[in-house]
Amino acid sequence: MKTVFIDCSPKKRLSASGFIAGFTAAFVAGKKKKEKLRTKADYGRVLEAVKDADSVVFSMPLYVDGVPSHVLPFLREMELYCKESNPALNVYVIANNGFIEGRQNEPLMQVMENFCARSGISWRGGLGIGGGVMMNVMRIMLTVFFGLAILNTILAVVREGSFQAGPLLGFGKQALEVLFFGCGIVAFDLWLAFCINRQKPFGKRYTRVMLPSFVFILFADIFFVIASFFQGGMFRGWLAKKKPAD
Repeated sequence: MKTVFIDCSPKKRLSASGFIAGFTAAFVAGKKKKEKLRTKADYGRVLEAVKDADSVVFSMPLYVDGVPSHVLPFLREMELYCKESNPALNVYVIANNGFIEGRQNEPLMQVMENFCARSGISWRGGLGIGGGVMMNVMRIMLTVFFGLAILNTILAVVREGSFQAGPLLGFGKQALEVLFFGCGIVAFDLWLAFCINRQKPFGKRYTRVMLPSFVFILFADIFFVIASFFQGGMFRGWLAKKKPAD
């Protein structure tokens, strides 16, 4: 069995879509191929990977209540390929969005279901995740907590002259606390991997980060403000240097 995971995020790195695709792939058996779909130059390579696949998993963000614009032309290309080759493909989708409710991904799921119907391939369902931005926040938090735990362990060895388990146990507690907020996502994602392994329908399932809405909004605002500074200004690049018009 061969499964192709297509990360459809336009981001070059640190995308929630890529992270979720990688996490799902870890629990899928058989041959696995991971592809990145960002520009038209990627179309041929991705279609080549799909040719001998049994299942394809699209992992993408929700943009303007639908499929990202750079993915739509690829779907047209893939539709033509499927009509010509008539492959026995199973299609699964993982969609995440910046809203708190996973059900906001429903329009995207409908687009992908219609794509499968037009292409003559099997729609097996999808997982819609609310609070995609928090996936990156939690990943960053776990990385920072782990780094601090290692540093404190080394300092304890230097200071006390012996290994101290306290910092690592503290990290374990912090990791469990962070993972608690993503427990719904992890549970549904494992179920999705189970269905992919058996090439069974998953249906359309929706989940979210386990945070109250007002807390989620606060953390999301802080994250985007920090990200905006790194990307050129307070207003997501408004203050960045602009290239002169041709």
